[in-house]
Amino acid sequence: MNLMLMGLPGAGKGTQAEKIVDKFPIAHISTGDMFRAAISNGTELGKLAKSFIDKGQLVPDEVTEGLVKERLQEPDTETGYMLDGFPRTIAQAEALETIGSELKKPLDAVINIDVDPAILGARLSARYICKTCGATYNKLSHNPKVEGTCDRCGGHEFFQRDDDKPETVQNRLKVNIEMNTPLLDFYADRKLLFTVNGDQDIDAVFAEIESILDGLNK
Repeated sequence: MNLMLMGLPGAGKGTQAEKIVDKFPIAHISTGDMFRAAISNGTELGKLAKSFIDKGQLVPDEVTEGLVKERLQEPDTETGYMLDGFPRTIAQAEALETIGSELKKPLDAVINIDVDPAILGARLSARYICKTCGATYNKLSHNPKVEGTCDRCGGHEFFQRDDDKPETVQNRLKVNIEMNTPLLDFYADRKLLFTVNGDQDIDAVFAEIESILDGLNK
């Protein structure tokens, strides 16, 4: 079973990815982990990727695609894989089709965790952090047990990261929507897209995903 996982920031993609690989014997391939592993292992493509990253440049598509192709040939992908963070563009999606065809490991499904951007904006901009130990809280869903006192270290100073400030969050969501929309259309045209309601309890979201994946396994 070969999957791709999609969702806007804050939609719960990371949590659901963990639950998917706990239940199904497939390799979780996140772009960040893939780059770090290739660089750490000193592969030719890893060295090439590092040369761009060290200059603060974007890694070219052909390098990223080469790393994906290498990764999809590793033994842990024989029972399936789940891509997280790739592809990000139509060109990359078309390259993945070619790679999948060459390796006989085409995508079986694209799971999109859908949450209203307004809800995500409120959720993401509600995050705040303990200045002493870095524990993360959320004004909407996870406040300290004692108001103003960190559960972990007992500290009393909190701050909000620039990334979590409302204007930054809105811009991040806007950029991601613009990037994701063509991909969603691309995979809908190929009858590979499955959308689940991410605005519910974590276990309820996973139950929807599990039902889709169980259907693929039949």
